[in-house]
Amino acid sequence: MRSAIINLFFPQTCHACDALLTDNENHICVTCRHKLPLTNYHFDRPEIITKVFYGRVQLKAATALFYFHKEGRVQRLLHNLKYNGKEELGRIFGNWLGAELQESSSFNSIDVVIPVPIHPNKLKQRGYNQVALFAQCLAKALNVSCMDSVLLKSINTKTQVFQSKEARYQSVAHSFYARNLAAINHKHVLLVDDIITTGATIEACALALKPATNSCLSVATIAITHSIFR
Repeated sequence: MRSAIINLFFPQTCHACDALLTDNENHICVTCRHKLPLTNYHFDRPEIITKVFYGRVQLKAATALFYFHKEGRVQRLLHNLKYNGKEELGRIFGNWLGAELQESSSFNSIDVVIPVPIHPNKLKQRGYNQVALFAQCLAKALNVSCMDSVLLKSINTKTQVFQSKEARYQSVAHSFYARNLAAINHKHVLLVDDIITTGATIEACALALKPATNSCLSVATIAITHSIFR
């Protein structure tokens, strides 16, 4: 909790709406926390995302914490997380979803968490992988290891924001590779990313991890767009 004096001279604002935070608020104001659009897939409909990937990727379970709406609170939060150095949001979301996955039977057999990687050049430029803390907090909540050295990115792809579904797939189709796959043999892997838009990144990562022996894959992200269901 920040002191009133610190807030007076160094006021903090909500990462979702830019409103001034009170002494009892941290990073996201109470109003925005209550208005964030939760999916609750891991409780109510654990199969809804896996069905989207039928014929593309075999997933045991999949979930996202929030729905993503253009110009909405979640978009602003993800933008701050990814581009404005607000890495602490990854911890907030990881602790939030991690606590919920502890209560979900669909995720009680996870053995290892793997974050979707970013290219080394982008990592050097940004200073962090925006999903690293999110993945670490999920792993801690599930009492498993977080491995960031199995899945790697070899091609520094451009932003996919304005690309079509096919263009996104072509952009990332061969961007990822895996090493030391023996580390995930016979394990239930939780692949973690910030957002599912078309599913192209998840599909590409799953393809790279597929040669592992007798492993299975689940997915957890911070957000998911409605466009994936069309």
